[in-house]
Formats: sequence, structure tokens, C-alpha cells
Amino acid sequence: MARKPKPVTWYIATPADGIIERSRAAGTLVNLAASVGEVIDHPQPCINLWFDESPFSYFRMVKRVGEALEDTGIWPVTWPVRLWIVQPLGETGNWSQRYYPYRLLSHQIRVLEETDAHIALGPAGRDVLNVIQQEIPERAARWAADWDADPEGMRERKWDWEQCGGRTRGSGRWAESLALAVSRNHRESAAQTWIENLAQNTVDQALAGTDASMMARCYAYSRATGCAVAAQYQARFEPYVLDALRGVGLDSPAPAMAA
Repeated sequence: MARKPKPVTWYIATPADGIIERSRAAGTLVNLAASVGEVIDHPQPCINLWFDESPFSYFRMVKRVGEALEDTGIWPVTWPVRLWIVQPLGETGNWSQRYYPYRLLSHQIRVLEETDAHIALGPAGRDVLNVIQQEIPERAARWAADWDADPEGMRERKWDWEQCGGRTRGSGRWAESLALAVSRNHRESAAQTWIENLAQNTVDQALAGTDASMMARCYAYSRATGCAVAAQYQARFEPYVLDALRGVGLDSPAPAMAA
């Protein structure tokens, strides 16, 4: 007996006010928060399907929730956002089934319900936000201070962490490339990009008003994004990879030089 296909869930992400950001930019506001349970017709649909005749030519939705934050028009990256489950109605299209099989375009949708926005950051979205909001602010100041206290020494240690693995952990660059590949394979590239931007924004906030050097800020960026991405993949990677992403060992005192 043939199995029935699993129902497809389609998602649209918006800023906290529930307005589709591209509709705001186009001056034709579409507010999903005010339209739950209702059918919405596109205010200015494109005539030639499916071309961008304006910044907001059609409704854009995805069935892979890890890509829900892609191509939203939301900038700068911020949190919270809101995530909506919608039903496409009428004729639908796609730019390319080969390159965008998870995307769908339409001129009419029904807004079914709002759902937990954390899943747009991956299965461990709540843990990721906990790292970004609770752990990185305190650590960022320490990372920057470590760098500015010994720029040359930290530059050497950072290079060693990025390029050289060992028995207990891989190299930082290798772990970063692995995380990027996994995000693409699981259709969570947008989630990882958003996570990295949120982590860097948190560093900026934590170091605002301090005299941290630019290189110290860059070092804090790399450590913050590594810790946040490690939280994203905590259930998928072994400690060998996670420790490389987190930079385990960089926070311990530098080994003393032999006399």
C-alpha cells in the first residue's frame, strides 16, 4: 500500500510587528499578524510570472524552515522575528526547481497560524539564543581584553587554533567549513547566517563604549560566532568538532616559555 505524502508546511518570516518587510519597502503593507485565518491577495502582483517587477512582486515562502530567514528583506539582522505558517492559493511558481526546490511563489495566501520563531534558527534555536543573549555579552569583554593584553601572543594562538588540529580537537577553519557544509545539506544556511550576524551584533553591543581595538573586536567576533554555531550543531557534531568551533584552549593562560 502506497504511503500518503507528508503534508507540506510553508513558512514566512516577518519582523516583530508581523508586516512582511518587502511589502513595507514597497509601500503596500501586508500585515500577517492582523490576518490570521484570512486570505490575502497580493496588492501589486507581477504580470510576468515569476519575475521581480518590483521589490515585492509576489509572496515568498519556504518549506524548509531553516531557510525561512533567507531573502526576507529584514535588515539589519535582529531578534525577535515572527514566523507564520501559510497556505499558498491559486497559481504558484518557483525560480528553479533545481536550485530552489524548497521555495514557492504565489499571489495569494491564507495565513493559518503563528508558530515558534526559534525553529528558524534550527532545531536548537533556543539554545543558540541562550548562548547569544546570556553567555556572549560577558565573554566578549574577556575575549577583547585577552587580545589587547597580548596582541602578538594571541595572534599566534589564534593562528594555531584556526590552522592546526590535534588529538582532542580539529582545527577551527576545518570545523567552520564542516558547519557550513552541514548547513547547506540540511537547508539551514539562512539559519546559520542569521546566527552569526546575531552573535556579532551582540559583541558590538557588549564592546560599545570600550576602548577595545579593532583586532580585538575581530577576535571576539570569531569566538562569538564559533560558540553560537557550536550551539546550533550540538546534537549533530562530536566534541572533536564542537571544541574546535568553541576555541577550547584559547581562554586558558598561554604556556610559559622555557628559560
